[in-house]
Amino acid sequence: MSPLTKLISYLSLLLGTTITISSNHWMMAWTGLEINTLAIIPFISKSHHPRAIEATIKYFLTQATASTLVLFSSMINAQFTGQWDLTQLTHPSACLLLTVAIAMKLGLVPFHFWFPEVLQGSPMITALLLSTVMKLPPITILFLTAPSLNPTLLTTMAIASTALGGWMGLNQTQVRKILAFSSISHLGWMAIILMYSPKLTMLTFYLYSLMTTTVFLTLNTTKTLKLPTLMTSWTKTPTLNASLMLVLLSLAGLPPLTGFLPKWLIIQELAKQEMSTAAVIITMLSLLGLFFYLRLAYCSTITLPPNTTNYMKQWHTNKPSNAPIATLTSLSTLLLPLSPIIPTIT
Repeated sequence: MSPLTKLISYLSLLLGTTITISSNHWMMAWTGLEINTLAIIPFISKSHHPRAIEATIKYFLTQATASTLVLFSSMINAQFTGQWDLTQLTHPSACLLLTVAIAMKLGLVPFHFWFPEVLQGSPMITALLLSTVMKLPPITILFLTAPSLNPTLLTTMAIASTALGGWMGLNQTQVRKILAFSSISHLGWMAIILMYSPKLTMLTFYLYSLMTTTVFLTLNTTKTLKLPTLMTSWTKTPTLNASLMLVLLSLAGLPPLTGFLPKWLIIQELAKQEMSTAAVIITMLSLLGLFFYLRLAYCSTITLPPNTTNYMKQWHTNKPSNAPIATLTSLSTLLLPLSPIIPTIT
């Protein structure tokens, strides 16, 4: 990809995200989503591998369908209420269509099928963008329309996402697919609390993005795409692998790491809303995710590399500066003491 194409695509990503998160009008929000979709496509397809082209087509068709449903939703609402404001979504059919559209854009169950396949066909940095930056505009729309949405539907989709994200990630050996199912599982935690504390949803998303960025950058540095390769990376970068283990445990939500903070606050808020049953179910289902995070952590640090391996050991790697990864790792593991100030923010 030429530098000019890369620059235009990155600027378009920034522009599309900014337009969506700062707009009040449905047409502007839709325009931002479309710009975002078109801007990420060159990054997915740049390797020209058949799997990358397949991922590009799947991504484009899914996002185009979701954008069409967003447009239908806003037009139905405008027809019956005369309102084009994002916060004035009141018609039941429009609310249902919007929930389906945003679930497709995010990869919530039952509209999750495209997400692991697209991530598997994308380069590591593109997969990072798809897991974090590309989810910000749809989650912002959910944040603005939260009071109008159906709580039963959201709770059902949230619990299903946490269950399926944990269950489907158990048997994977491809690191990008494991992180895709991790993303689906975390989206369940964000969706279940959306109706009751939208700011807590945004906090969960920010912390999830922070931890996922750290994991993707670390794996990109060690050139790890599958579990057997992860097992042999300890000899190259032991310090990086040790910090990766901590970030993975944080992503799993184990105390006293950063990832425990959003889950703790969500369970507390669900208990306040008299949804203790949902809190217990989603907490039990997160144990499925804990298993594959522990497996990744085990492979990255505790497993000794075998004497004979089919994978070329990359002893001499171009080691870039790890300062950004070091900073992100610190934030991904040490933010729990800030929890007393969270209630003043949310």
